Amino acid sequence: MRLALLAILCAVTSAAAPNVLFVLLDDLGYGDLRAYGNPYVDTPHIDSLVRSGVLLTHHYAPSPLCAPARAGFLTGRYNHRTGAVDVSSNRGIDRIAPSEKTFGDYFRHAGYTTALIGKWHNGLYNADVLPHRRGFDLFFGFPNGAQDYWRWNLMRNGVYDKPDGRYLPDVFSDETIRLIRDRQGPPFAIFLAHNAIHDPFQAPQELVEKYERRVGFRYGRTVATIYAMIEALDAGLGRIFAALKREGIWDETIIVVTSDNGAILNRRADLDASTYRFHAGLSGSKGEVLEQGIRVPAVASWPGNFPAGLVVDAPIHGCDWLPTLFHATAVDSPPGAKPLDGRNVMPLLRGEEMPELSNRILPFQKNRYTPVRHSDAAIRKGRWKLYWPGLRPTMAKDGPRDNPSYRRGITQEHWEMPLDPDIPDFPNAGGEPPRLFDLIQDPGETTDLSDRYPEVVRDLNRRYDDWFDDVITEWRQANRLIREADRRYWRDRKSPDPRVLFKDFWMWDQVDASPEEDDPLEVFSGFWSRERTRKPR
Repeated sequence: MRLALLAILCAVTSAAAPNVLFVLLDDLGYGDLRAYGNPYVDTPHIDSLVRSGVLLTHHYAPSPLCAPARAGFLTGRYNHRTGAVDVSSNRGIDRIAPSEKTFGDYFRHAGYTTALIGKWHNGLYNADVLPHRRGFDLFFGFPNGAQDYWRWNLMRNGVYDKPDGRYLPDVFSDETIRLIRDRQGPPFAIFLAHNAIHDPFQAPQELVEKYERRVGFRYGRTVATIYAMIEALDAGLGRIFAALKREGIWDETIIVVTSDNGAILNRRADLDASTYRFHAGLSGSKGEVLEQGIRVPAVASWPGNFPAGLVVDAPIHGCDWLPTLFHATAVDSPPGAKPLDGRNVMPLLRGEEMPELSNRILPFQKNRYTPVRHSDAAIRKGRWKLYWPGLRPTMAKDGPRDNPSYRRGITQEHWEMPLDPDIPDFPNAGGEPPRLFDLIQDPGETTDLSDRYPEVVRDLNRRYDDWFDDVITEWRQANRLIREADRRYWRDRKSPDPRVLFKDFWMWDQVDASPEEDDPLEVFSGFWSRERTRKPR
């Protein structure tokens, strides 16, 4: 029955609906491309896409951090609603609740062939939460938050490919080209989620040397490596664009290239270790809802439909892409789909006016673990942005507890384990007075105008609080569903031995203990804490 229905849908969609290639880069900042003013890095293929398509200058990621941002792109809903509010996969707070529909679910419902290639990071350590169980016909990539670029381990719907010497971005580009070349029948919807330029910072040596020569007078080796990674990404995109043209489907494909969050800009006394670089005058860093943390590059192309060389200054949110791209299928939402927070901005991309976007509300909030109302939070309306700085206790990650599993996943194949039962809460967290910025006159967020415009502060504060009350309620519901599903999954399964899993990954340097003398399960906490105290059945 399902095959017959798919055949009917394919016949309808293949005649008119475009292919979709959504490219999500990792940690690429607003100032990391030529099109946004970077004078150092070479990105000729993205530059070409800009000339033939639409450049967005006020495009916002759903969150300034990887997993929650990806949840927003994938679902078209504010990330809090989905359950994904942080990156600690061991605690499940990167997962998308089973009640949510993904990009894959939407386009599969429309008769498309769907694929997620690259980095997932919206649920791991449980087979049920991986992309090929969440609407994607193909998952070729890795579930972890990072991966070594040479010693990679990539999953193809649960079966692993071994590293073969290729640079990881090239592997993902090659797989995308294969799908384009071997397509049959229905249109495709590919979510190409590169992990570059996320650390570990690794790139082909000849490109690193090129940028050391070019920027060595101003930046160190790490920035040279980052720029080398960007050029390597651009070259891979160029090969994908060439494949679309070679197959005769360039004009039939919507392409979007954007980033999950802003650049991580760390100053270091050792210049070679610093990631601080050109950032187009914006303030903040990855993890912060200041502009450089959330305003990210975005380029869209659909020849014959989007005007070449169009520049859009209206505020666009990452949640807008799913409703916008799905609108092109002319198919109703899948059964069980929840209301989307994003808007269909297809008219804007076609060069039409959408004046209602100029004063839309764009809310943001991100801290570690349980969301805190006025910690690292902001709301934008028109030219105004109200911002609450992050409260120090709520912004710190418990590295010794959360990072061993993350570090292991950089080089090791995916494994399964139960969720850590604890999510820190901050019931007594207060909040600093908010700051008000005029983003038109002051995009660098240097001058607080809250004393001069108290009525604007009151209005935005009220709107933000109403939004937070709404999404925090849904987050608690989503988190409950995620944890209930994980408990069911592990009801009749045996948990792995943490001493074996994390033997080489415990963070002994961050605790007052010794690997030679101490039992790691007595020193470190995690999912195994519950296992050790549980009474036999």
